[in-house]
Amino acid sequence: MMTRAQAVLAGLALLMVFTGCLGPLHSAARDGDKNAVLALLEQGTDVNADFGGTGLTALHFAASKGHIDIVRVLLDQGAYINATSRLRETPIKRAAEYGHLEVVKLLIERGAKTGIKGDGGTPLQIAEGNNHTAIAQLLREAKTQEAAGQSRAEPGLRIVSTPSAAGQAIRSDVDRVPALNTTIKKNAYAVVIGIEQYREKLPKADFADRDARLVGEYLTKVLGYPEENVIVRTNDRATRTDLVKYFEEWLRNNVEKDSSVFVYYSGHGAPNTKTGEAYFVPYDGDPSFVESTAYPVKQLYAALDKLPAKDITVVLDSCFSGAGGRSVLAKGARPMGLSIENATLASGKTVVLAASGGDQISNSFEEKGHGLLTYYFLKGLQGEGDANKDGAIDMAELYDYVKPNVQRVARKQYNNEQTPQLLASPELLKKGGGRLLERTRP
Repeated sequence: MMTRAQAVLAGLALLMVFTGCLGPLHSAARDGDKNAVLALLEQGTDVNADFGGTGLTALHFAASKGHIDIVRVLLDQGAYINATSRLRETPIKRAAEYGHLEVVKLLIERGAKTGIKGDGGTPLQIAEGNNHTAIAQLLREAKTQEAAGQSRAEPGLRIVSTPSAAGQAIRSDVDRVPALNTTIKKNAYAVVIGIEQYREKLPKADFADRDARLVGEYLTKVLGYPEENVIVRTNDRATRTDLVKYFEEWLRNNVEKDSSVFVYYSGHGAPNTKTGEAYFVPYDGDPSFVESTAYPVKQLYAALDKLPAKDITVVLDSCFSGAGGRSVLAKGARPMGLSIENATLASGKTVVLAASGGDQISNSFEEKGHGLLTYYFLKGLQGEGDANKDGAIDMAELYDYVKPNVQRVARKQYNNEQTPQLLASPELLKKGGGRLLERTRP
């Protein structure tokens, strides 16, 4: 039974809905207007904006109405999947209540918690009460798996299936996200970018968007980053404006003293053939006009250096030579060797793991469905990179695992050299800089 305060809050929420007081994003999500949702997010509308102090987000409204395309868009743009209203309603509870099986299925696949009890009970109890038999069965299975720490395929793992560049679901061992006891890092923030397809009809950076989504999963489920502190942007949601917004403004507005920061980029890089500088190529980038359409690597380093964070980790599954792989070049220009080191790294707090040397290319690992660096980076986080088996993994330790494996596969399967680079001051690495994983002890 609701308390008086809860009843008043629920009545206020209903009144605001019926009188048309919803915000633009909430209204678009409720009405199933995908174009409007995309346009509002492009303009910078907060995907997790609270509706009238109720705690309801756009995801709640889309889930209530069964608009699965809207639900998917909101999740892809960083919506809190377990956002809980003042009445402890979650998106999956709303989808279960109104009988939207496919939405419930999607939310479970994306990691929604099924046991949060709100007004009327848990999602399972509500589905049973409304005679939504198929949804109830799905939730029972999910509840059993959550309780046992299992996935649908294997104990202790959760399968993350994301379409590959060929449109098929390629699954590899790193797609199984380990269920680990890790320390929750409440003051940790991450920006994850993955761009496979480009507006200017550039060659695809195979699996880059898939890489980004999976890295986001590892951050929240393995490395202990709060879900609300992880921004994942892929393809047309990763324009030059987006890179500026999240690298420079969002991090600056959120990061505090003693914060940890993680930045990941998967996609094409390009050289400025006039200056020898390295650039990230965003979705709307053009290698023929890098200065005006691309984003300088040194600009990212400068933005990170200004943050009050205690430690910053950057992983770049890209290359910048223009010689192929995950790099592009203006028509008629020649590939060039260049370094992505920066003076701020020498004495600062930033550790960078780059996919290859300045004159090399970074490969995609086709049989695994990931970038070659990303595959072994995630494989290392599954435990392979914990050389001394102490339950903690820092970047130097992980690099010792990643480097020889990437080199071996590049030579054997692609007949080229790819040597990952670890860029940081020696003093920082000696102190364990870039510590990624630290499991809690039972």
